[in-house]
Amino acid sequence: MLQWFKKRYVLPVVASGFLFVGVGFREDFFEVAKQIEIFTTLFKAVNSNYVDDTNPGELMDKAIKSMLADLDPYTNYFNEQDVVKFKINNTGEYTGIGAMITRKEGKLIIKEPYKDFPADKAGLKAGDEIIQIGDVVLADFKEDASQLMKGAKGTKIDVKYIRQGKTMNAQIVLDEVEIDAVPFFSKIDEKTGYIVLTQFNRKASLETKEALEKLKTQGAERIILDLRGNGGGLLHEAVNICNLFVPKNEVIVTTKSKIEKHNNSYKTTREPIDTEIPLVILVDGKSASASEIVAGALQDLDRAVIVGSRSFGKGLVQRPVDLTYGTQIKITISRYYTPSGRCIQALDYAHRDKDGKAIRTEAAKYNAFKTRKGRTVYDGGGIQPDVELEETKLSTIADALVKNDGVFNYVTDYYYKNPNLGTTIPTVSDADFANFKTFLKKQNFSFDTETELALKNTLSVAKKEKIDAAIMTEYQQLLSALQKSDENQLNQHQKEIKGLILDEIIKRYQYKEGLYQYYTKHNSEIKKAVGILNNLPEYNRILKI
Repeated sequence: MLQWFKKRYVLPVVASGFLFVGVGFREDFFEVAKQIEIFTTLFKAVNSNYVDDTNPGELMDKAIKSMLADLDPYTNYFNEQDVVKFKINNTGEYTGIGAMITRKEGKLIIKEPYKDFPADKAGLKAGDEIIQIGDVVLADFKEDASQLMKGAKGTKIDVKYIRQGKTMNAQIVLDEVEIDAVPFFSKIDEKTGYIVLTQFNRKASLETKEALEKLKTQGAERIILDLRGNGGGLLHEAVNICNLFVPKNEVIVTTKSKIEKHNNSYKTTREPIDTEIPLVILVDGKSASASEIVAGALQDLDRAVIVGSRSFGKGLVQRPVDLTYGTQIKITISRYYTPSGRCIQALDYAHRDKDGKAIRTEAAKYNAFKTRKGRTVYDGGGIQPDVELEETKLSTIADALVKNDGVFNYVTDYYYKNPNLGTTIPTVSDADFANFKTFLKKQNFSFDTETELALKNTLSVAKKEKIDAAIMTEYQQLLSALQKSDENQLNQHQKEIKGLILDEIIKRYQYKEGLYQYYTKHNSEIKKAVGILNNLPEYNRILKI
């Protein structure tokens, strides 16, 4: 009887409940189930029948990552090894060698050893090429070599490396490496405090708070918060940092999604440190995500003057979701909006050009919004500073020199030719710049601008079609014209490039701390910020106070 009752009454009610959810849900559910079944049968068929042995893990890893790449660059799959790295970025702590390393063209290069951490203590320098870790020769190792330099605290790792053509050996003793969110803060003058915030890990707001309080104790009456180059991190840390300067219960950021539970407003929850202290925030084209939340919110609330160049424009929010077998996906769940209601996302990943690149929102399509005091601000393309400075934007030629290690490699050579500079701040003379250009030629440096890459691709296609001989004369003429253009661009942007060279030189001898200290006296953006803070009527005029 009970079974009959369930079939007669309960099941129809449940079924009608599902119908009430909507046809769209049922269709989506069926389509997902259908595609999973197709993929499962395909995956089994390939692994069972392919002519050569396959690696199921590698195949699946590539399949998942290729699928997600079509969405946006922030929705990422993490296998077990990737999860460890992701957690490091969020906590700021890990056990390792304490250095920034990069693998380029099969080479593992030390980009920056952190002061007093294991790599630095072992004597490794920027520019060293690691060729062997323990018994593993890296030329034969195609996986992530950085994993070979991780382990328990106190683990000893023998490495072999090349420095200026000589093969050398070192032993690195692994230790806990704590990455500071605020690597530097100091007073610039009697009344101005300067705080560098480089990432939004879980310690970001605490370290910023401590820096602010110490500077105020030392007599700072105004603050510069430097977010240049800060690619973001944890959203709640951005809210907490805003909370240092604005009252409790202030809306800092709102997230909106097609899923109701991801629609949230994030408010400040604590008593502030100082709601009156004059504040300037520095941003550039590499300030993104959480950096833009801080800059955008404090701009909308008329709490800070933003100085620099337009920020990156990342208005998408990600959340990690744990999957099976220790894997994880970081998935874009919503867009964020500043207090005035603007989303500053610059790229539209749902619409792409013929080359598959996301389309950037045109300036003509930006929408206007109002700050609390009625100033006009815009969405669509990052945070536009209240005071824009052209010198914060990298020229195309300078960007190519940085991306392709032209400056980095030259300074490595310079460092070993000038070993005794110590704390002396050199000048990059015209003779040094001439040496730099000569160095690039000797190294056959490739700028790889979009034009050069397009030209190289044209020749590559021509070779496949066996018509390269017919166009070689014209190709060489175009290549020569491009090289002449590169030379002209180098000379035209000489001042900017000299500055990049000097920054890298200071970092080699005095680490990042020395570079920040140098910036406090010589950096043009900081000088502009100090000038605004020293001129209270101008500061108030910008903010309409």
